[in-house]
Order: sequence, then structure tokens, then C-alpha cells
Amino acid sequence: MIERDSSELDPILKKDDAEERVFEDDLRPGTFTDYIGQEQIKKGLLLAITAAKQRSEPIDHVLLYGPPGLGKTTLAHVIANEMGGTIKITSGPAIERPADLASLLTNLEEGDILFIDEIHRLPRTVEEILYPAMEDYVIDIMLGKGPSAQSLRLDIPKFTLIGATTRFGALSGPMRDRFGLVHRLEYYSPDQIESIIARSANILDIKIDKPALEKMSFRTRLTPRIANRLIKRVRDFAQVHGDGVVTSDILDGTLKLLDIDEYGLENSDRRVLRTIIDHYGGGPVGVSAIAAATGEERLTIEDVYEPYLIQIGFLQRSHRGRIATDKAYGHLGIEKTDKE
Repeated sequence: MIERDSSELDPILKKDDAEERVFEDDLRPGTFTDYIGQEQIKKGLLLAITAAKQRSEPIDHVLLYGPPGLGKTTLAHVIANEMGGTIKITSGPAIERPADLASLLTNLEEGDILFIDEIHRLPRTVEEILYPAMEDYVIDIMLGKGPSAQSLRLDIPKFTLIGATTRFGALSGPMRDRFGLVHRLEYYSPDQIESIIARSANILDIKIDKPALEKMSFRTRLTPRIANRLIKRVRDFAQVHGDGVVTSDILDGTLKLLDIDEYGLENSDRRVLRTIIDHYGGGPVGVSAIAAATGEERLTIEDVYEPYLIQIGFLQRSHRGRIATDKAYGHLGIEKTDKE
């Protein structure tokens, strides 16, 4: 069972509308068997879940981190399903006051899963309430104000907190230390993405021929969320401009319409690279300067664009800033000139 806070979404990802979230929920695997990829993480979590169920205890608190779209929320759902508990979903920005968190915690049942997305954005005053809840399953509530204020300690049911974040380094040390299971999600391989696309296409009853399937796996930024969204766009294109079957020609037409190149880069990704090359001679240049030149938020560049550009070898980090690689020059068709 899933309970979702109405204000849960991270502002960076608010472009998802209700229909898109329903679409993603339909494709979300419910068990480790159906969950493709992240094999080491699955093994560790499955061991912890099996041991916890044998002891009739909740699984230890779990922290999942990595770039957006790699399956952190999906893993939280899988953990809840495997434990047989109810998952309640919210996000760091949605919990503004200690009272908001206290309300969530006091409404939990024994064995429930509380999933907090972008947990690094919790206010520090809220974190202080969370520490005893995670360690001792109690919360301290202040009654009254001033010299007459009193602290009331309330017991809460034993629960599991699953935190997800794209910015592991932004978490405070005390918060990180209270998670017993900490896992970083990595980008997927093209073969794994191909399997994810094939599974989603089967669920949605979409026919994709083998050449189109193989080509599509290299256009999804190695990210399941983007793969599932691309399936939806390709399905629409095939319905309007074809006979409903996704072929290489249908895929090429969709990618051209969406302005997605052979590496899965969109115009915004290429604009970041061109800014580094054209405005700053290829770098090194700081993220703040890139953000100012492109009109993008610094957090968007660091969390959305940069990780994949580094993963495919188009961008390098140095202590002086970001540097466009020779591979990026070649992809954009720009001749690299030696700096004096």
C-alpha cells in the first residue's frame, strides 16, 4: 500500500505531471526479481530483508543516493513490498517544520516504511527530531514557550526510514551516520537499459523490432526514467506516423523531433558543452559561471546534466573547474585550438 504526500515533488522534477507519474507507477517493478540492474545493491538489501523478517524486525534504515532517474524511489517501493509493509512518501522540501515530521511519524504503523526523497533538503530543526526517532523510536515535542516550556517524549512504532538524495555530500554527518544501509546507484549498461525497455514495452503492449530496441538503449542516457519516457514518445510517433510498430525509422523520427542525438544528449546538454567551449575556451570554468551563461540553475547543472556528461567522457572535473574533453569537441564538430 502506498500513501503519498501531496507536496512531495522536488522542484527540479516538477515538470512531471500527474499523468506522467501514473505512467511511471504502472511500469515500476514490485520485486527484486523484476527490478533490473544494480545487482550488488539488490544482493545486500535482499540479505538484510531476509534477516530482518526472520527476526520479525523492521529492516535497518536505508540511504540511497545517485543521479536522478536511476531507481531510488523504485527501490524504496520494492523494499516495502518485500517487507510486506506500507510505504508513505514525502520529500525534504515538503517537511518545513518539526510538527510536520512529528505528524508523519505518529501516524506510522509498526513496520511501515517512511520514504523521504531529497532528504538532504530537510531543515536542520527537522533533522533534530528525526535523530531520536531513527535510533530509539521516540520523538520529543515541546509544549508551551519560554520558561514554562516542557518536553514531552512520545514512543512511536518501529519503522524504517528510506532516504534518497542526489547530493550525498550535502547530508550532515550525523544524518549519514544513522543509516545502517548506504548504497550508491550507478548508471545502467546499454544491455540493462534494453531489458528495461523490453519489459516496459511488453507491459504497455508496444511492439518494438530488435534494431530499434538496440538503438533506443543508447539514446536514454543510461537512465531507466528517461528510457520509459522515451517509450511513451516513440509510441505516440508510431501511432500517428506509422502502423503502431516501433521501427528504426520511427525511432529516428522521434529522436529528430525531440532533438536527441546518438548519445542521448538534448539541446540543453549541448548548450552546456558549447558554453564551456565557446565562452571559456574549453575550461576550466566554475559551475556558477556556466549557470550564469546558460541561464540554468547551478543545482540543475550539477545534478542533472553534469553526472552523465562526465560518465560518457565529455566533461572532466578539476580543482579549478569543469573542462570539456576532446571527445566533446569531436561530438559537437568543433575544432580544438591549442591554448597559448
